[in-house]
Amino acid sequence: MRSAPARSAPGVGGLLARVGRSLRDTRRGRGLTRAGLAGRSGVSERFIARIESGTGNVSLRRLDDLARALEVPLLSLIATPPTAAGPRVALIGLRGAGKSTIGPPLARALGIPFRELDALIEEAAGLPLGQIFEIHGERYFRRLEREVLAALVAGGGPAVIAAGGGVVTDPETWALLRATCTTIWLSAHPEDHYARVLAQGDRRPMTGKADAMAELKALLAARRPLYGMADMQVDTSRVPVGRQVRALAASIAARRA
Repeated sequence: MRSAPARSAPGVGGLLARVGRSLRDTRRGRGLTRAGLAGRSGVSERFIARIESGTGNVSLRRLDDLARALEVPLLSLIATPPTAAGPRVALIGLRGAGKSTIGPPLARALGIPFRELDALIEEAAGLPLGQIFEIHGERYFRRLEREVLAALVAGGGPAVIAAGGGVVTDPETWALLRATCTTIWLSAHPEDHYARVLAQGDRRPMTGKADAMAELKALLAARRPLYGMADMQVDTSRVPVGRQVRALAASIAARRA
């Protein structure tokens, strides 16, 4: 009597196929052959071929070896990609860059939801951002930020995501954002950053700081190389919001064509 073939748990086949496609696309995007990836990761070329075909049941440890060799976060190989219904876009930049101003109309233009990462972090922590930093410190905040982002992109749905200004300072979180979203740096002159934050009623940039503008300029200069790694850049000091939204929507559509 022939025994029945073993069955995978529900959904495993789809997960393996998705991981395989993600691994293949990421490898090709890095300009690597399977042999090249095998040499970097220690995973055999034959097994990489099986993974990419969706038939190789790879362990998390071996998948992490592959992610490290590709220099991408492990979660980026597992996260559900944006659907055909719309893209996944992340807006980055210092406070006052215009993320909350441009994000909602851009999301409407693309027909997808708008999500503020900081608001999702506050919801997860049950505390406002200021108290998270005050009680738990920045290290805790960055870990929570990474976990909230990972959960958001793992959901697979399209969205315009407004990320916090310091998201680029955590290498793993920044790499995850770049691997799973079209990233757009909203840049502005330091004076505009400063004025917009104050116009929102936020006096923190001035509190206890004799030369807040100089500090802001130094922060922008330090982060400029990281922000410059984004897929696109828009100078929000020079272009009206309506034109920015139309131009961004057209550029995003062109990238998906």
